[in-house]
Amino acid sequence: MCRVYAVTRGGYYAWKRHAPSRRAQADADLQQRIARVHRDSRGTYGSPRVHRVLHANGYCVGENRVARIMRASGIKARVATLRYTCPNLRRFFGHIPNRQLEVAISYPDQVWVGDITYLKVGTLWRYLAVVMDKCSRRIVGWSFGRHKDARLTLRALNHAVYNRRPPPGLIFHTDRGIEYAGGAFTQRIAQLGFTQSMNRPGKVTDNAFVESFFHSMKAEAFHGNRFDQDQEVVGVLRRYLPFYNRDRLHSSLNYVSPMTYEQQLP
Repeated sequence: MCRVYAVTRGGYYAWKRHAPSRRAQADADLQQRIARVHRDSRGTYGSPRVHRVLHANGYCVGENRVARIMRASGIKARVATLRYTCPNLRRFFGHIPNRQLEVAISYPDQVWVGDITYLKVGTLWRYLAVVMDKCSRRIVGWSFGRHKDARLTLRALNHAVYNRRPPPGLIFHTDRGIEYAGGAFTQRIAQLGFTQSMNRPGKVTDNAFVESFFHSMKAEAFHGNRFDQDQEVVGVLRRYLPFYNRDRLHSSLNYVSPMTYEQQLP
């Protein structure tokens, strides 16, 4: 070995007896802290969020150093490139405008956004409807079911209303799917005194906040796992959604969780 690396035998044994440097010892301690934060995040945090957690806990370290140690240790955020199955053509209702664009959001329960996504159980599709508070990105209501219809979206809406008790005048924004534009749903919106809002035709980015949530949820909690029973999916949702609301650091909220963000508002 000494010949291969062109070092003397004495130099090799001196290096072997040499204690790790203070920098190496500090890196080893930091690696353990990083691994703990990464584990507590369920493997979802990359270096920016890990750095934020360490900083919040009083550990002074640079983000580049955190990223270097994570690369060297093979610690990665759990992310995935997700493919979406295009749903059938939806019915459009042009008489409902996008009213959320008219509002400067400054407090919770001012604008809610709703949407539906697909989750696979065995070889079949199941559906998840959520309601998000646009101010804090907090999931305030949800419903899981076998059918993508107004009953699913109504359950999610009623769950949100039960949890938050919002005042009349709230703007509820969704895409233009029949699950939100049908009579039963619009009647419930009117009964609550809410104002209905929908995407502009062809502007799918109008509901980007909840789409971003779906991407994060699937990448962090569902990608790479197989589910054979509905109860398994419900179990994951019941664990992930409280984690997302209470603990997961949100980059657009200055790296605090949705619940913490609400608590910090004046």
